[in-house]
Amino acid sequence: MSRELKPRETVLDGSQMARVIRRMADQIAEIHRGVERVLLIGIRTRGLPLAERLKREIVASEGVEVPVGALDITLYRDDLSTVASQPVVKSTELPGNLDGVAVVLTDDVLYTGRTIRAALDALMDFGRPRSIRLAVLVDRGHRELPIQADVVGKRVETAADELVEVRFTEVDGVDRVEILAPEGG
Repeated sequence: MSRELKPRETVLDGSQMARVIRRMADQIAEIHRGVERVLLIGIRTRGLPLAERLKREIVASEGVEVPVGALDITLYRDDLSTVASQPVVKSTELPGNLDGVAVVLTDDVLYTGRTIRAALDALMDFGRPRSIRLAVLVDRGHRELPIQADVVGKRVETAADELVEVRFTEVDGVDRVEILAPEGG
């Protein structure tokens, strides 16, 4: 029997999210020594608005238009049978050939590492990038696979039975990151 989850803590509000994303964009430019051959690819659903916001910050600070793509990993998941009897597959839309470019894969939360493993498998079906780096808004720990992010907006301590909920205005109507905990727990 699952218990109801309720907000335990607001980790980032809208203005804090904006500052964190600005800092992440600067780190991406620094890691790549510029952004001329960089593609931002957001994992659907909430990795995509993160990629779009990183793009805006990079354009503002570097003056370079960085292409953004969207990656659907549904069919690459190792838990596909437990997700839904009829999983909804969305489109993958890449801004060009991946061969020889630096890809920055973006997602909202890094948890077990399984989503990123699936994303790496999916990306390899589209080409051979020069490099793949990972940028996540929140790293909550509890890894099951040896995967780590190159750029992290915020690290948070969570219990295994808690959930980190990221909301973007583009998807959810508000910018906020909260830790949800079981009621009475």
